[in-house]
Amino acid sequence: MVIARSEIPLAAQLVPLAAVSIAGNFLFDTASHRDFLGSLLGTGLVRDKVGDIIVLGERGAQAIVAPELVEFLQTSLVQVRSVPVKTQPIALSELRVRAPRKKEMTTVEASLRLDALASAGFGMSRSKMADLITGGDVRVNWKPVTQSSYTVQSGDLIAIRGKGRLEIGAVSITKKQRYRIELTRLV
Repeated sequence: MVIARSEIPLAAQLVPLAAVSIAGNFLFDTASHRDFLGSLLGTGLVRDKVGDIIVLGERGAQAIVAPELVEFLQTSLVQVRSVPVKTQPIALSELRVRAPRKKEMTTVEASLRLDALASAGFGMSRSKMADLITGGDVRVNWKPVTQSSYTVQSGDLIAIRGKGRLEIGAVSITKKQRYRIELTRLV
C-alpha cells in the first residue's frame, strides 16, 4: 500500500520496503528518535532512504528502510549514542506500531466554525487557533485551510502540525439551537 498527498502522482509500481531491528541495552543511556535517526544518517545514508523509526524504549528501535540498505546497516550501524547495537533484518509484520491514543469528548458551540471546534478539541484559545489556521498549520481532510470561518461537517478530520488529529463525530442541535458535537482526538 502506498499513501501520498493528492498532488503527488503515484506510479502503479510496488514500492520496496524492508524493516530492521536496532537492538541494544538502552536502560542506562536512553536514546530518542533523533538519536537513532542521527546514527542511521551518520553511516552515510541519505534521509530519502530511511522511513519511519519506532523507538522501543530500553530495547532499541525498529526502522523502515530501502531493501538495498539492510546488509550495509548490519555491518555499519554498530552504535547509537554510547550503546553498542546489533542491526538485523525483520519482517514488516514484526513492526511494533502502537495504536494511536484516543480521547473522546463532547462540546456545545454556536456554530460549526473551524476555529471554534479545533480550539475545543485541542484545548487552546480560539485566538491562538486562528493564528495556527492563518499560518497554514491546519488541514481539514488533508487539505490546507487558512480561513478560521471554514465550516466543518460530521466526518471531517482536522489535523494540526505537531498537535495531532481531531475527528468530527455526530452533530446534533440542542434545545437552545446550538450544536452539540462529538469529537475524537487522536494523539
